[in-house]
Amino acid sequence: MTNTFKAVLLGGAAALALGTAAQAQDTTACLITKTDTNPFFVKMREGASAAAEAAGITLQTYAGTIDGDVESQVAAVETCIAAGASGILITPSDSRALAPVIGQAREAGILVIALDTPFEPADTADATFATDNFRAGELIGEWAAATLGEEAANARIALLDLNASEVSVDYLRDNGFLQGFGIDIMDPTDIGDETDPRIVGNDVTNGNEEGGRTAMENLLQVDPSVNVVYTINEPAAAGAYEALRAFGLEDQALIVSVDGGCPGVQNVAEGVIGATSMQFPLLMASLGIDAIVQYAADGTLPENSPGLDFFNTGVQLVTDHPVEGIESISSEEALDLCWG
Repeated sequence: MTNTFKAVLLGGAAALALGTAAQAQDTTACLITKTDTNPFFVKMREGASAAAEAAGITLQTYAGTIDGDVESQVAAVETCIAAGASGILITPSDSRALAPVIGQAREAGILVIALDTPFEPADTADATFATDNFRAGELIGEWAAATLGEEAANARIALLDLNASEVSVDYLRDNGFLQGFGIDIMDPTDIGDETDPRIVGNDVTNGNEEGGRTAMENLLQVDPSVNVVYTINEPAAAGAYEALRAFGLEDQALIVSVDGGCPGVQNVAEGVIGATSMQFPLLMASLGIDAIVQYAADGTLPENSPGLDFFNTGVQLVTDHPVEGIESISSEEALDLCWG
């Protein structure tokens, strides 16, 4: 995402908030994230809170205990329905299992916007504000293949995914990476069905550092020659690096990831992560709040980006080792942008 594009989006959001503030005094919005500990969701909550305060509306926030905690998210949606919320922003822990309760919310006249993780199908929610997650994966796959050059043909790839539910954000990033690397993907909504011999295997991380460490240890037991590591997010990447370092293999493997949080960008600067695709969760959440304010005022529904079934909030490759033909920014530049 360029600074100009970001400024236009934020400027539009600010104007919307100012224009509807008078009608927003009695509006309640809910933000429901997968967890309240992952820095990505912490930043999302900051964005929603700031936008809600600026618009003069009430914000209620909820989160699962771990990534995949569907029950807590269902309970949160039910609480928001009972509270008469005008809108719900949610990062679904399971993009399929939550569909029934989301249907109940919409039947109650509540605007539902998915953030970051699309529902399946996407029109389960009224709108989705998200990164193009397939493109985010594709960018780091292209970078890894270009960085290896001819040796990409001999790569030994470990894929550190999210969880067994295989939610949309999980398979989109995984398959995007594989396609970017030059590996034929089979079912684009499935993980682990490829037959390319360069793939050592897949394991799950629950999107946290401990899970990343364990998954990396497991895959190193399968093949200690792993030299490319894809991770669902940067906490998992940090755990993978710790496992590699424990085996004395930290210089053997390129680690690539998705998130672009300030800690992850710092890991790019320190050489822990070779490249990451930066997202903009604060922007997702703030635009979501502004959409709820507009909906409460006059019933206007958000519109998708042209040609997509979601509103694309942008993605930017971050690396200190750029390759020709793939646009990127340095970690120094990214530290000024991370998760804005």
